[in-house]
Amino acid sequence: MIAGRYRLDVPLGRGGMGEVWRAYDERLDRHVAVKIILASAPAGQNPGAELAARFSRECRALARIDHPGVVAIHDAGRDPDRAGGELYLVMQRIDGMSVADFIAENDRIPWWQAAALGAQIATILAAVHAIPVVHRDLKPSNVMLRPDGTAVLLDLGIAAVFDPDLSRLTRTGESLGSPGYMAPEQATSGLAGPHSDLYALGCVLHEVLTGHPVFSAPTPYALFAKHAGEAPTPVRVLRPDVPEALEALILELLAKQPESRPASARIVYQRLTALLPPPRPDAAQAEHPFDPLRPFHTPLAPPPGAGGPSTPFVAPEASERPEIDLFAALAEAEELIGAGKYAPAVHILGAALDAARRQHDPHGPVVRSLRKQYARILMLDGQVRPARSEFLHLAQAAAANHGAASAEALGYRFLAAQCLEQAGEISDALAEYQAILPAYAALVNHDPGKALSVRDRIGKLLIATGRAREAWPVLLGLLQDQERTLGPQHPETRALRSRLDQLGSATTAVARTGRTLGARTGRNGE
Repeated sequence: MIAGRYRLDVPLGRGGMGEVWRAYDERLDRHVAVKIILASAPAGQNPGAELAARFSRECRALARIDHPGVVAIHDAGRDPDRAGGELYLVMQRIDGMSVADFIAENDRIPWWQAAALGAQIATILAAVHAIPVVHRDLKPSNVMLRPDGTAVLLDLGIAAVFDPDLSRLTRTGESLGSPGYMAPEQATSGLAGPHSDLYALGCVLHEVLTGHPVFSAPTPYALFAKHAGEAPTPVRVLRPDVPEALEALILELLAKQPESRPASARIVYQRLTALLPPPRPDAAQAEHPFDPLRPFHTPLAPPPGAGGPSTPFVAPEASERPEIDLFAALAEAEELIGAGKYAPAVHILGAALDAARRQHDPHGPVVRSLRKQYARILMLDGQVRPARSEFLHLAQAAAANHGAASAEALGYRFLAAQCLEQAGEISDALAEYQAILPAYAALVNHDPGKALSVRDRIGKLLIATGRAREAWPVLLGLLQDQERTLGPQHPETRALRSRLDQLGSATTAVARTGRTLGARTGRNGE
């Protein structure tokens, strides 16, 4: 626990200055990313005042940047309860994939997507440089793509403010940055400016288009030598489909001398956007997730599949998965649920379910029980779409074991329909309730309350879809059955009777208005 409110969950990365963790903000019930500045510096280095000064500079610089392509800063400070009073930085957590993964998962990225990605990064750099701040470590793994195709720049943690003491923030022998993307002047002097970030952008664009870094070498010093003295391979040698203007811009970005590169990130943005193709009439390309061109063709449009909450917990790779005590995890999740902390309970149960699938029969009772709890907590957390998927999986398993018309299978289908209803998909939810009602009616002797609940939902959704006349007989029949089973003075019976009175009054008023309009139309002869 950091600062009494940020509970560290899963490590996301580690660098020379510290670690980044996925964490949960218990005060605001949200997931964040927390960067911990390690209490002890690497061997042979002094972690004293210089480290604290660099951290303070980082926080101030980041806090001044207001751009959707830069990770937002929520909090920063020193935790007195941890050894050494560790420094921490709390940031917005970004869901998506890194550009490094985007390159790895695509054999041949279209040149226009590369140009769109470069344009997005350029406009972010323009905002960053205006502070003025230098990123100093721009590389594919430090750029995230959201599902809607927008790029977000990560890890400004080693950025430095432009001022005369910049060189004092880089210790002798310590490189701030990644050798494969470091400008020659940054590698040789330790100093970096906006043109150094533009050089790194050229490296990123070259790699996006070719699938390989500009230069490769067995050691960092050999890489530095290549960046300083070897000419890069023009991208059209490997990708003849790339426009000459894009190749020329990349070569300018990779110029050895800073003054030979474009004058600013703004100019790079203008040159890249001038190359982008116009929107296609069918807009088909803009519907692909993680497409960097999409924000230019359909700005502010919801991403494909948008409308629901963010995706639930995704377990790490098998080699990174720790063994989990399922019963302890379930107990911890139940405690969190009781305290109203649904988000961390989702993560715990998601990890427990993943572990249960590996340790037990995927179709056995242990996995089914955990899946049921997981679906329930997803629903409580408002993640109704993934919850519906889990309920449908449970319904299929119940149907295979006990029959499609069994009470268990129907119960899960009812919960899946509730998820549709909560997601605002009223027509689909209504169709699902209507589909399961006949089977529920056959179970009325076993649990009459279930059939009454389904009929109640059907009546309400018929009203919600503007079909009040169809809802009237459904709710009237439901009232008669509730009076018989629950009693005429039961709160649910009285509430339904009141709803029917309101519905009857509204229906009568609509009919009266219709007759009046009809009479007026007749008198006017229209």
